[in-house]
Amino acid sequence: MPNEKELIFSVQGLRKWFPIQKGMFKRTVGHVKAVDDVSLNVYKGETLGIVGESGCGKSTLGKTMMMLQRPTGGAVLYNYGDGNFKDITKFNGKEMHDFRKQVQMVFQDPYSALNPLKKIYTSFEEPLKIHGINAKAEREKMMDAVLKMVNIQPDYLLRYPHEFSGGQRQRLCIARALEIKPRVLICDEPVSALDVSIQAQVLNLMKEIQKELNLTYLFIAHDLSVVQYMSDRIVVMYLGKIVEIAGKRSLYNNPAHPYTQALLSAIPVPVIRREKKRQVLRGEVPSPINKPSGCAFHTRCPHRTEICEREEPRLIPDQTDPEHLCACHLYNKTAA
Repeated sequence: MPNEKELIFSVQGLRKWFPIQKGMFKRTVGHVKAVDDVSLNVYKGETLGIVGESGCGKSTLGKTMMMLQRPTGGAVLYNYGDGNFKDITKFNGKEMHDFRKQVQMVFQDPYSALNPLKKIYTSFEEPLKIHGINAKAEREKMMDAVLKMVNIQPDYLLRYPHEFSGGQRQRLCIARALEIKPRVLICDEPVSALDVSIQAQVLNLMKEIQKELNLTYLFIAHDLSVVQYMSDRIVVMYLGKIVEIAGKRSLYNNPAHPYTQALLSAIPVPVIRREKKRQVLRGEVPSPINKPSGCAFHTRCPHRTEICEREEPRLIPDQTDPEHLCACHLYNKTAA
């Protein structure tokens, strides 16, 4: 992480609730609380990893931070580079258009991210036209430059998406996100649809591009080994809430939350005859429609006490490492 730690995103109390409607008149009878009161910071030049089980709200958080989905509440403050923070949840159409130049997204499925009926050239040209690059020669120059970054030949622009492998398609998606020169890339499980050998190539490529362009990554994934390789800091989510935030080394060496400990214990050890103690969680993940009272994890936690069932824990920092925060009553007592 850069020493100056210039803040680029400040998410404050962000909520994204999806209404549940029933009956002829579509009355709202409840909400799916996909993202529920999330606050975090993203610093310039870092990779902030976001992990958790399927359905914990990782992808919804990324899409809401980019306003692909309108939030139910909270604020997303973005730094335009001069300390001038603006709340993007209140942007009008023109302001959002300008914001899109600075923050782009790489989606999970490279097979559906490219229009199968259009040549790659058209898919690359349209964003440049939308953002005011009117000269055809300049557009083609920018397209050639980003394709070179991802090791794809410029003449491949005349092909259709079905003519490429999965790894090539994902590299094309990364190149398309980079062509308008953004400052931030939100990567929503960018390698989960790829073979393991291809994953390594794409991850190494993303690291090289980040270093070359001084990009900031928000890296969403469920594979803990991938997140460990890519991230500087890691956010652990459970049922729409953040349960732990820490630097990569601190989180993997000293996980504080019981949920994080269980996740890390599931990582296989690539050493023959070395056994690893697994922490198997009992029960199912509760429904985000009707969350448990108190700590949402208490229904599966082996260390739960009475206070866990009635009082929701706050994220508090460790005394020896202020950047390591955990939302657990047991941890809070230890830290205090």
